[in-house]
Amino acid sequence: MKQYEIRDIGLAPSGKQRIEWVRNNMPLLSGLEKKYGSPDAGKRPFEGVRISLSIHLEPKTAYLCKTLAAAGADMSVTGSNVLSTQDDTAAALAQEGIKVFAVHGASEADYYRHIEMCLAHKPNIIIDDGGDLVGMLHGSRPDLAENVWGGCEETTTGILRLKAMEREGKLKFPMIAVNDARCKHLFDNRYGTGQSVWDSILRNTNLIIAAKTVVVAGYGWCGRGIAMRAAALGASVIVTEIDPVKAIEARMDGYQVMTMTEAAPLGDIFVSATGCNKVITLEHMALMKDRAILANAGHFNVEIDMDGLEARAAERYEARKNITAYTLPGGKTIHVIAEGRLVNIAAADGHPAEIMDMSFAVQFLSAMFILENRGKLKNAVTDVSSEIDSVVAAGKLAAWGIGIDALTAEQEQYLNSWE
Repeated sequence: MKQYEIRDIGLAPSGKQRIEWVRNNMPLLSGLEKKYGSPDAGKRPFEGVRISLSIHLEPKTAYLCKTLAAAGADMSVTGSNVLSTQDDTAAALAQEGIKVFAVHGASEADYYRHIEMCLAHKPNIIIDDGGDLVGMLHGSRPDLAENVWGGCEETTTGILRLKAMEREGKLKFPMIAVNDARCKHLFDNRYGTGQSVWDSILRNTNLIIAAKTVVVAGYGWCGRGIAMRAAALGASVIVTEIDPVKAIEARMDGYQVMTMTEAAPLGDIFVSATGCNKVITLEHMALMKDRAILANAGHFNVEIDMDGLEARAAERYEARKNITAYTLPGGKTIHVIAEGRLVNIAAADGHPAEIMDMSFAVQFLSAMFILENRGKLKNAVTDVSSEIDSVVAAGKLAAWGIGIDALTAEQEQYLNSWE
């Protein structure tokens, strides 16, 4: 099979430098690399195992790929979003002999062709972000699914797709819900998304957040993080929700809660984080202030009705790098960051390295779980084991130099007794 399809192998030195930076700030992955990939580690656990991976192709993902390869895996890699692929990172991986098929800004047709090229080496394990690898294995390339022992899914959106397949009895192999691990969603989704979304909005707009009204659509873990960081920057925060329990939580956390129709005239900046489509519609945009700013923190570019906006706009132009201005009939302008794609990675550098260290340690150990339990798991969506969560959490605390208490035998007896 073709070894790589990237923009320019000459970009590799820059990519290597950036991968080395995150490596020095990802102690959990570094520990796994040393344990399972060093010359004195003994037999490497993934020796002879083919892994296809589709995650935002930037330095932190590259280091996960390098760690898996060091542990013996035959890696084939693509990106999960055409705007999040960083060409120098792809080049650095390709130069080290890892199969890479990804180009920043690729067309939709090329994006899916790269997905298919990534799958062409007949993977045994899938590591997915959003479900496009699994989707192709169940759609246009079911012939390749027979080689798959199982996979890991990184995102809420991907897990929703997988559970729909499971409900319909169509899931062809077991999948581990990495996103639902405590050491993933409690930190990656909340603190990672919270920081990286505002990093992107700040660097792309160069505007102050204090004294503005921010509307956050969705109060899952990502929405919680986005709202928390907006408030910390001095914004007034409005939350929109469809879940009454989450709406109560948002209100008790100190935010206003209302419908998107009610929030539309009030907001200066809108951020969607729901995993659903058409959360912000043309009807909402018609109610917004002139020069309102829209950003999406969900996986797919469907939360803002971009197709409707493109069709309705009388004029569109680049207002600033990564910001497109749409002039609506009547003269009002709406600004959209990163074409409505995942704002924190399509127009910035994504989650901090220390956060992804935890998520990718869960990915690595979940892939090992699939390997060790080959043929024993049902074709269903399976939770990450509590043991993996505990190992990752303990490793993170150790990296920080933090110790915690342990139960005494007497305390364990007390907690486990009914009397």
